[in-house]
Amino acid sequence: MHRCSWLAVLCSTVLFAYAPCAADGSHKMEVVKQWNLLNYNFPWDYPAASKEFYNPENVVATGLEVGYDRIFIATPRLFSGVPATVSSIPRGTNGDSPVLQAYPDWTHHRAATKEYNCSDIGLVSVYRLRIDSCNRLWALDAGVSRSLEDFEVTCPPKILVYDLHTDQVVRRIDFPPEVVRRESLYTNLIVDETTSRPENNCDDVFVYITDTVAPGIVVYDSGKDLTWRVSHPAMYPDPDFAESSILEHRFTLMDGIVGLAFDMEAGIVYFQPLATDRIFSVTTAALRAGPLPFGKDLPVKLVGRKSSQGIGLGASPRGGTIFYAPLSETAVASWNPRTNEHQILAQDQEKIQFAADLRTPDRDGTALYVLTSKFHRFFLKNLDANEFNTRILRIDGVAIPSGQLATQSHLRPTIPYDTLHGNAYYHPSVVLPVPYKPLPPGQSIALPPAATTSTPVSVFNTQNMPFGHHGLFTKQSSFGPSTILGQGKPSQPFFTLNSGEKSFPPSSTIGSRPQFGASGAPIFIPKINQNFNDLNLLRYRKSLSVNQTAIH
Repeated sequence: MHRCSWLAVLCSTVLFAYAPCAADGSHKMEVVKQWNLLNYNFPWDYPAASKEFYNPENVVATGLEVGYDRIFIATPRLFSGVPATVSSIPRGTNGDSPVLQAYPDWTHHRAATKEYNCSDIGLVSVYRLRIDSCNRLWALDAGVSRSLEDFEVTCPPKILVYDLHTDQVVRRIDFPPEVVRRESLYTNLIVDETTSRPENNCDDVFVYITDTVAPGIVVYDSGKDLTWRVSHPAMYPDPDFAESSILEHRFTLMDGIVGLAFDMEAGIVYFQPLATDRIFSVTTAALRAGPLPFGKDLPVKLVGRKSSQGIGLGASPRGGTIFYAPLSETAVASWNPRTNEHQILAQDQEKIQFAADLRTPDRDGTALYVLTSKFHRFFLKNLDANEFNTRILRIDGVAIPSGQLATQSHLRPTIPYDTLHGNAYYHPSVVLPVPYKPLPPGQSIALPPAATTSTPVSVFNTQNMPFGHHGLFTKQSSFGPSTILGQGKPSQPFFTLNSGEKSFPPSSTIGSRPQFGASGAPIFIPKINQNFNDLNLLRYRKSLSVNQTAIH
């Protein structure tokens, strides 16, 4: 088959509908880094030879973030033997298989030694990372160890915010038990700065968080320090798509909502479960409006259907283009809902296997970064250690920067804001980080002291009214053990709907699965109830200043 006809066939199968599709191969895909197995800069006295501490065939990368001088990688504790859950590599390194540096240092990864206290400032299991325009790294800690083995709830979920200028924790966000289910697994997040004011230094953002196993979206109002939870049947896995296939490999994984993308211009959050062929959307206005009253439904729309399942989802900061990667097609594609234009950006059966995260960082101009791993081979335990199993790919010229960094110029590091290509990442003004921070004499690095925070952020209800009655919750003032610990393993987490939620309308009212109209536009699944309340009057001002956590 000729190349042009092959691309036409691929284009018609990968993308949403019968719409114009470009597949001219004008976008070059570059391999930034690739690894056979991930390795770390272990201190000399760490038990790296122990499979319980470090098993390279169990370390799977699921999250990626690109900073000015470093690339950050999230490796959650899907299995035993994951020594660090957040790592970094300098952007100036040459060659393949660079050694990962535990971020910010090994004191934050004591969970690997099973000597971790939930009140410590540290990380258990991180799936995704995000950097805001104030150059701060948001690390979403699911708190679950061995999620694909015995699902041990080690600690309650939380977010740690790191100042990338100092690599210090400047904020800790603990979630109230009212928004955490026994089987919750927080896997992805969006930091929404569209209404953030520059003088607040990104401490008045909204954060949207996916709960994959107990499907839902948790909303965190950073300015008011309030948290609530919403859910919808579209966030649940579809049993018809439980089995995924990549080349000759098949695996079954019933994951709910995990892929997230944000169109900041339109105020739309796109999401997808792993076990589905569809992409859905919901407006940020609906998410920000607070918890839904009983009997009201989240106004979720069906955006379109893909050719197969997928996990990674991204969006251009401007222009409205969505990026996605269907698993069976081993491709990365784009679709613009405004123009209905589809395009295959890259297709490679070896390099694009299981695209776990898609990023369009403002810090790198028009580039799309793709983190791919042979997750299915890790999951099926038939990994070939002689092959490259993890890659960071880069496709230039496909995204439009938001320009948001210009409004935060006083917070940027002293690095020229130029488009960075390939291995020519490093500017001479950037100082390479040391492999790890040495401890004072007499301290054993095998059991380093736990980091602490001196002044926890606490919130008080100035009206002396119970938040819980309206579904709006503040976090606890202490960081002690959560009541969700010790409740045992989750019981049938994928088959129980939350109380009060409604399923999709019956087939008798909407016919078969949603199809596409003659114009190629997808038909949206109608909402059951179009009305929905704004609960802003139920929110209360904090009694402490925002981000009153001391830098240590």
